[in-house]
Amino acid sequence: MGVLLTERREDVLVLTINRPEVRNALNGEVREALWAALDEAEADAGVRALVLTGAGEKAFVAGADIRELKERTPVAHLAAGGRLDLKIEGLQKPVVAAVNGYALGGGCELAMACTLRVASENARFGQPEINLGIIPGMGGTQRLSRLCGVGHALRLCLTGDIIDAQEAHRIGLANYLVPAGDLLSFAVELAGKLGKKPPVALRAARDAVLRGADMALREGLDFETRLFALCLGTEDKAEGMAAFLEKREARFKGR
Repeated sequence: MGVLLTERREDVLVLTINRPEVRNALNGEVREALWAALDEAEADAGVRALVLTGAGEKAFVAGADIRELKERTPVAHLAAGGRLDLKIEGLQKPVVAAVNGYALGGGCELAMACTLRVASENARFGQPEINLGIIPGMGGTQRLSRLCGVGHALRLCLTGDIIDAQEAHRIGLANYLVPAGDLLSFAVELAGKLGKKPPVALRAARDAVLRGADMALREGLDFETRLFALCLGTEDKAEGMAAFLEKREARFKGR
């Protein structure tokens, strides 16, 4: 068995990081496997949404592989290839993180890069890099402040504290909180729900929220207006409105 397991559940692809013996720590092999799987999912018209999780009950991803990280130099880091967080965030299909245990450091950052996050009641989140003499390096300082506010981002990044699932849900880091036994089924159902939405409008709404957060209000409103106009010209808009008026289920095609 490899470091990444794949499973199709109808039109949802479940990706499971499979290194439970080291709490699914991220290393180069995992990154390469995940990158390739995301490319394949993007190109597969039968995949409408994805779920990302970790093997076992102890960890989603407990961070980077420290044995590998301790050898990394500044030059090597800056010369490294594409960023996995941006790859996930920019995917044309929604990705749901199913957080089943520790999501620390790079694991928390991977979860934040996903479209939505479902946490089991035994999940734990944190950015403890400060305790290793470094800082979050895959979006932790930036996405935390946007999801939870500057105060919570400073608290987690400066103290290295690990918070439980209930606290993560309260501050907005986790979108949903579910019993551990229901985690994967809930995440797959949620991904399936997102996958049935009109793809162009789904991406437009996501981009309006995420990219708009980096804009001044007036600029963000103008960006929203352009995306709204783009949706008005799609076949899915015509289908969605016709289905509403005809009181039937819409059949979206992503055009």
